[in-house]
Amino acid sequence: MRTVPEVLAERELVHSLAAGWNLNVEGLDYIAEGFGSYHWLAWDDSGRRHFVTVDDLDQKGWLGARRETAFHGLRRAFDTAAVLRAQGHLDFVVAPVSSEDGDTVVRLGPRHTVAVFPYLDGEPARFGQHVEPDQRAEVVRMLVELRRATPTVRAVAPQHHVELSARHDLDAALGQLGTTWKGGPFSEPARALLGAHSDAVTGLLASFDRLAPEVATRGGDCVITHGEPHAGNVMRLGEKLFLVDWDTVALAPPERDLCMIASDTGDELALYVDLTGRAVDHAALSLHRARWPLGPLTRRPTIRNWHGSR
Repeated sequence: MRTVPEVLAERELVHSLAAGWNLNVEGLDYIAEGFGSYHWLAWDDSGRRHFVTVDDLDQKGWLGARRETAFHGLRRAFDTAAVLRAQGHLDFVVAPVSSEDGDTVVRLGPRHTVAVFPYLDGEPARFGQHVEPDQRAEVVRMLVELRRATPTVRAVAPQHHVELSARHDLDAALGQLGTTWKGGPFSEPARALLGAHSDAVTGLLASFDRLAPEVATRGGDCVITHGEPHAGNVMRLGEKLFLVDWDTVALAPPERDLCMIASDTGDELALYVDLTGRAVDHAALSLHRARWPLGPLTRRPTIRNWHGSR
């Protein structure tokens, strides 16, 4: 995401913004930040600023293995965010601005999509950045509000599947660490990196395999979850926090979100229990803690392209 995708011309983006949102774009600045999407700051002929996101459907494996299914999944996710803000009255949800046709996301050629978001001139954080206890508590309260809005979006929201979609590709890659990978220029560096951390990866897989059946037998309620409410997706504007990046939103056990905000003190979990009256499933918490780092490794076409298997 540090560079503009070679297959996408900015004139195509400008044309799409004009056709879809009636924006007369005066300028675009590429924002080389984030992971998983391409971002621009656009300003129109009135001087108003917009945050523009382009997604590569070939890199959205958790939304669908094919471009059409990935686009359908992305649209459902963005539609869910829009409903949460408009009908659920959750003003901390930074939802897409609908196009002239009422769409939250529009195709930009066969491979890419474009969406427009309000521009927030706030203080962004970064993934892994230390978060103070007061801010953690604020995020917990947002997650509780999100949970209460579940009935509003149950009909439109996607369902999170805990299974690892391309697990066999990761297993194959772990079994081929002693051979040369020929998928492309990054294949050998990827093999070296995975080899250096193979014990940690296999440990996470073992934890996942042990916990998934145990959690599945207990069932439990699914609520609307953001999916990645870590520091990198929280923005402060004045005294208020906002949650951004809603392409991972889905119905899931609440532990999917709680595992990203809970500290070793237990204070965040205690606050969640106090506000909801619902006990935390610690096995589910551990399951989602194991699953989250495995997710990027088991998204088609990541591993398969690295080691060149088909």
